[in-house]
Amino acid sequence: MNETRPPAGADAGSSVRRLKTDLFGRVDLWRTGRPDAPLAVRRDTTAARWWTRWIAVWLASREARALRALDGLTGVPRLLAWRDGILTRTWIEGRPMQEARPAVAAYFRAARQLVRDMHRRGVAHNDLAKEPNWLVTGDGRPAVVDYQLATVRRRPGRFFRTLAREDLRHLLKHKRTYCPERLTATDRRLLARRSWISGLWMRGGKPLYLWVTRRVFGWADREGAGDRNL
Repeated sequence: MNETRPPAGADAGSSVRRLKTDLFGRVDLWRTGRPDAPLAVRRDTTAARWWTRWIAVWLASREARALRALDGLTGVPRLLAWRDGILTRTWIEGRPMQEARPAVAAYFRAARQLVRDMHRRGVAHNDLAKEPNWLVTGDGRPAVVDYQLATVRRRPGRFFRTLAREDLRHLLKHKRTYCPERLTATDRRLLARRSWISGLWMRGGKPLYLWVTRRVFGWADREGAGDRNL
């Protein structure tokens, strides 16, 4: 495991609020160090069930790798620590897209730039269809969370470019929902250009995913209709 050593004070701290508990562990809103320190999100995979722990660690390690690659990019959480099965990253204050319902063209321009900046650093998010993964910050700007499914490539090739195009297509689907009057002709062409990955997912991947999550794990992923995805 490629570990990230925590900065001073990151190991110490206390839980402010339990955000989620499931088969993959616990997620807490965490305050590191002194009482006035910034908030963080702490994902503890050691609390996962024994039979899902390997999946939880695999997902957290993918997130850690993506956050390392995106370090310093505005609108992306900063990795504080990934060690001993516990991932800690900064908390971004904001409202999830399905609550904020951004209907301003400037938000989607900034969101598109953010996605392009991620791609330039070799990261495809792969889960931007979910509205809770998009935040609207207090100043109306976009932020993106939950990089557990992200792909990181040092030398992006054709497959990565396909994933990157899917990231943009999913963003445009949100623009079509909340700001349809600002869709351009280029936007509409990209929306209509569904990749082979999307077709494969809809025909086989999604039905299998729903069966595993609902029948095996016993929870329903509402794909953006639910609470903020942490």
